[in-house]
Amino acid sequence: MKVDDIRGIAKENPYFTISDVKRVAGQRYAYLIINKLMKRGEIFRLGRGVYSRYSDPSLAVYYFKPAYIGLQDAMSYHNLWEQETVPIIITCRKVRRVERTVFKTRMVVKAISPNYFFGYEFIETGDFSVPVSDVEKTLIDLIYFREWVKDYGKLFSGKVDLNRLNEYLERYSPRLRKTIDKLDLKRNL
Repeated sequence: MKVDDIRGIAKENPYFTISDVKRVAGQRYAYLIINKLMKRGEIFRLGRGVYSRYSDPSLAVYYFKPAYIGLQDAMSYHNLWEQETVPIIITCRKVRRVERTVFKTRMVVKAISPNYFFGYEFIETGDFSVPVSDVEKTLIDLIYFREWVKDYGKLFSGKVDLNRLNEYLERYSPRLRKTIDKLDLKRNL
């Protein structure tokens, strides 16, 4: 039965697309099956044509892929601070709006140049993993997006690999490197 096949796809993957459903169920029945499973609460819509069996807003990162979770939200994933944050997704796709709502949760989507799209790792959260910027890239992104606060220096203290930070900074403009040097982060880290 095609519905069971779709349930199988949903169980095997944290997210799937309408194209995956069409491959299994055919063009004619794909949307009918999706709507039926959504009404039963077995799957949830992450965005146009992207679905999941989990109702976790962090999975929206897969809708905007290539993307990763970054800034203050990444700080939470790395246990750098305990404050609850709005999910922040960084993508190199062109996005229309900055704020979105997924599963009744407000989230922020920011665009970054493809040249600066690197420095993320997959972190497990329950039954699935999501791409999250590593500590060094999170630090750079906070400065790049002008969201750095002086108190962050203490939070990053002892957690930054200076060799990796310098390697990442080589990809950025001299202006950003100069800004980081002015903040004297390397001394505080």
